[in-house]
Amino acid sequence: MSRKDKEKQIPEEELMTEVPEEPSENETETAEETSGQDGDALKKELEEANAKTAEYLAMAQRVQADFENYRKRNETVRADAFADGRREVAAAMLPVLDNLERAVGAAADSVDEALKNGMELVLKQMTDIYQKMDVTPIDRKGERFDPNLENAVLQGTAEEGEPGTVCQVLQKGYRMGDRVLRHAMVKVVAE
Repeated sequence: MSRKDKEKQIPEEELMTEVPEEPSENETETAEETSGQDGDALKKELEEANAKTAEYLAMAQRVQADFENYRKRNETVRADAFADGRREVAAAMLPVLDNLERAVGAAADSVDEALKNGMELVLKQMTDIYQKMDVTPIDRKGERFDPNLENAVLQGTAEEGEPGTVCQVLQKGYRMGDRVLRHAMVKVVAE
């Protein structure tokens, strides 16, 4: 075989491959419809997925906000409970303070100076503790009667002061900050 013959010879592989046929018009329309339907279905799936994502995001944000509110509420409740506990302890110790004050008053006539000094030291310790806890006595002698701070247990005469004023404190009242631990028992001048 000559060189020209070899070039003219078409390899078998090329002969075996088919030339792709042009799709018919019918097939093209069907493919476009199918891809259009697939595209619509994919768009719908994407929209549904986006809607679900937005729903889950909103749900997660609500849960996070609820947890934050719970945490803040829990802190407030805990702080209130602690403050209530402090007030209860301070109020429970008030009779002890009253008795110490009475004992120091009674010991003023005592001949035993060591006992008197010891009781005064204990009383001072108690009052110092109450000061640190912001517990202050309610002493409103000579001021207008206030039912929010005092309980009127006796009525005084006009000679004891102006009508409607406190003329005598029978038992001290105490407050812690702006809250009353115990109302003062007072004698009020009649109006």
